[in-house]
Parts: sequence; structure tokens; C-alpha cells
Amino acid sequence: MRRYFAFSSMILLSAPALAGPLTFNDALARADRDAPSIAARAARADAARSSAISADRLPDPKLEVKLQDFPITGPDAGRFNRDDFTMGVIGVSQEVPNIAKRRARATRAGADITFADAEALAERRRVRIAAGMAWIDLFYAEQRLTILDRLGQRISDLSVTSPARLASGSARPAEAIEPQRLQAELADRRSERVAQITAARARLARWTGDPDPQLVGPAPNMVVDATDLRAGLSTLPMLKIKDASVGQAAADVRLAQAEKQPDWEVAASLGNREPRFGNFASIGVKIDLPFFAKRRQDPIIAARSSEMARAQFDRLDAERELIAALDSDLADHRMHHERFERGQTTLLPLARQRAELDRASYAAGWIDLGIALQSAIGLAETEIDLLDREADVARDSVRITLTYQGERP
Repeated sequence: MRRYFAFSSMILLSAPALAGPLTFNDALARADRDAPSIAARAARADAARSSAISADRLPDPKLEVKLQDFPITGPDAGRFNRDDFTMGVIGVSQEVPNIAKRRARATRAGADITFADAEALAERRRVRIAAGMAWIDLFYAEQRLTILDRLGQRISDLSVTSPARLASGSARPAEAIEPQRLQAELADRRSERVAQITAARARLARWTGDPDPQLVGPAPNMVVDATDLRAGLSTLPMLKIKDASVGQAAADVRLAQAEKQPDWEVAASLGNREPRFGNFASIGVKIDLPFFAKRRQDPIIAARSSEMARAQFDRLDAERELIAALDSDLADHRMHHERFERGQTTLLPLARQRAELDRASYAAGWIDLGIALQSAIGLAETEIDLLDREADVARDSVRITLTYQGERP
């Protein structure tokens, strides 16, 4: 109970420290440190290491205590001292598995450790990817809301002159209600963006442990180096898990093969009889006789060998899948980058030019308010579209880098 209160107090004291500005790298660091799933995989790896300590040890010795050859029928039934064969026996025996089996068990335990470590690395990578993507989603969701706020200000600026134009007769009466309609539609879109921000912040809080993450700093600029990523594919946790599975299967084959070698057991005991009779001492050895290997051990060896072949093919398939996924993701990244560049160099400048020209035309009385407002909305939509294109590039670079970057030794 004292430990529970101490742990609760530690959480309460550390919670305020989590709040505060959160850069992209901070988010990854906190996810590494605070994600429960990472701690769970680390505990599993610790369990595998502890289990490996006893993997190749001899079984515990056995103590035998018994009353032997006690008569229960006949003239001496129920009497301890009327015959010369009733005795109390105490003995010790020790099973000794063959050395090949013990070595195979140690190898299997080592493969289990490798598998658990690979799973821990894979989980850490999964958490970092999720935290990084949540940070990116929140960052660009807030940027989209800023663009909508600027659009609201533009609509307000354009609608200021509407009463004077109506009074002078240079505007239609319907123009007076157009800004109100657009502001209502803008409020709907703003509510959607706020909901997206809330959802993204909740996802980021889930991975970092920060109850109210507030972003600071720019979006990460991760350079995607295809050559470097391909060179490091073999070190990825996903393939390390497959390699460890192959190691486990190979150890199971050796363990099955070791069953063809005999185990043995040594035992010693002392039999105590009535003082008028002599005591007995016994020493013996038991040896397994695997005479029927074709029907017992060999089928199991064949099954374990097939399992090892399956694990090897699974590993090859996983490697091919990773290569194909990387190539596909790189192609998407190039496409998104090209779209972003077109939006930045062509679409946004044209939208700004059109909005400025229509604003000037409206000020000169050449077009009505509705056309000027539509140009302002078109500019905002182009800005949001460009931001979406930039977000696609950023998401690609973060996901590809964190997913395919090789593990450093």
C-alpha cells in the first residue's frame, strides 16, 4: 500500500512537468520515455533473460522417502519386525539430460531473448512513428485554422464598404447578406478544423503522456535518402523479428534431434531395517533407449524442420514486402513533393494575383462584392490546399524516415 501511494504521488508530482511547449523531437523523446507499450516489451525482454539463466541447467534432484515391502496380508501382516525384508528407504536421484539437449535449450533461450529484443525495437519504432505523425497532424491542423481566421478577416474587410455602396446605389441589395452567409459557412468549416485539432491533440497526448500538448517550433525537415534507407533495410526490427523466429525454429530442430540421444538418471538410496537384520544400500543408473526413432523422434524432427523452412520463407517474404513498400512510399513522396512545388510556384501566386485584382476591381466599382468574396475564398482554399500538399510531404518524410531508417549499432 505504501508503494502504491508513493507511485501515485510520483505521478502527481511529475504530471505538471509534462505540460509545456513541445517540439517534434520532444514528442519523440517523450514517447520513447513514457509509452507503456515500450515498457511492456522491455519487461518481456527482461523475462526472457531471466528464463535463459536456467535453460541449460540440470533438473532439481529428487528426494525419495518410502516404506518398502511392508506386509499387509499373511501371518506377519501389520508388523514391522517379524520379517527380514520390510525397510524404510531414503534416497536421492538426479536426472541428467544429454548435453546436446541442454545446449539446444540454451540456444532456444538465446533466440527467445533476441526475439524479445527485436519486438521491443519494433514497438519503440511503432510508437515513435505514431507520435511523430500525431505531432505533424496537430501542427498542420492548427495552420489550417489560422488560414480560416485570415479568411474571416478578409471577408470582414471587404464587407465594410457594403453599406456605402448600397446607399449610393452601386450595389445590389442582395450583396448586404452575402458576407453574413459566408461567415456562417466559414464558422462551420472552422468548427470542423477545431474538432480536427482536438482529435490530433488527443492522439499526441496518448503517445507522449502530456495531457495538453502545445506545439512549438517548425515542422521537421527530414531528408529522405533512398540509397541510405535501402542499405539499412536488413537491420530493421521487422526483419530482426523474422531472423529471431528462424533462430527459434533452428533451435527447435536441434532440440528434436537431441531426443535421439539418450538421457540418463542416477539414483542412490539407503534401506533401514530392524537392527537384527542388515541395512541395504542401492545405487543405480537409468538410461533412455530411443530404439523407435523412425516412429517417435524422426517425425518430430521432420516437423520442426518444416517449421524452420516456413520461418525462412516468411523472412524472405517480409524482406520483399519491405522493399516493395519502400519503393511505393518513395514514389508517393516524389509525387507529393512535385504537387507541393507546383502549388507553391504556380497555383498560390495565381490565386493571390486574382484576389488582388478582384479586390482592386471591387474598390473601383467594376465588380460586385460577391465576386470579390469568392476570390478571397478561392485564395484561402488555395492556401489550405498548398498546406495540405506540404503536410503530405512532411508526413511522407517523417513516416518513411522513422519506418525504414536502419538501426544504428
